[in-house]
Amino acid sequence: MRYLIPTVLAVLLSLHAQADNHGGLANPNLIGDEALTALPHVDQALAEAIVAGRPYLNAQTLDDVVGQALDESQRRELYGRLFRQINLNNAPESEILLIPGMSGKMAHEFEEYRPYGSIEQFRREIGKYVDEAEVARLEQYVFVPVHLNEGSEEDFAGIPGMTPKMVHEFEEYQPYENMDDFRREIGKYVDEDEVARLESYVTLD
Repeated sequence: MRYLIPTVLAVLLSLHAQADNHGGLANPNLIGDEALTALPHVDQALAEAIVAGRPYLNAQTLDDVVGQALDESQRRELYGRLFRQINLNNAPESEILLIPGMSGKMAHEFEEYRPYGSIEQFRREIGKYVDEAEVARLEQYVFVPVHLNEGSEEDFAGIPGMTPKMVHEFEEYQPYENMDDFRREIGKYVDEDEVARLESYVTLD
């Protein structure tokens, strides 16, 4: 019965279009070269620099590359279309402030409710301060890490760039004793950079 999973997950992955294009926000680890140059202020040289800098394990590493070519105003405009989503449970304030329109007060609220167990908790807590439309906008920029031993098929399918086969492999090796266990097993299927990228979306804490 496990081999029926890819069919089921094809549906799940379509429902999680945000994985590769998080609510309309392109992922710098996954977007193609041509699509990059269609974004605000991204010329061929910057597109090549973004691709060369992969994998981006957090928002700051992306900003380090983009900041060499664009000023703060240009970066804010670009980050309305392209962003490396932040981990709600461990991103520093400096990364939270990279989200367009973010204030110091709101960054504090993001940190105040840690740890987040789900994106629904984020919606509920941040919804105390801003309206539904703004919560939805902010949600594009964040994720809650998936627990490797407790995550469901749907949870794993929501990780950017996941395929039904890789979801199956994530489940196949449960329970993971530690992150080295994860790296070793998933490293059988993808290279070191991709293992690191995938690891940035999961937790054993």
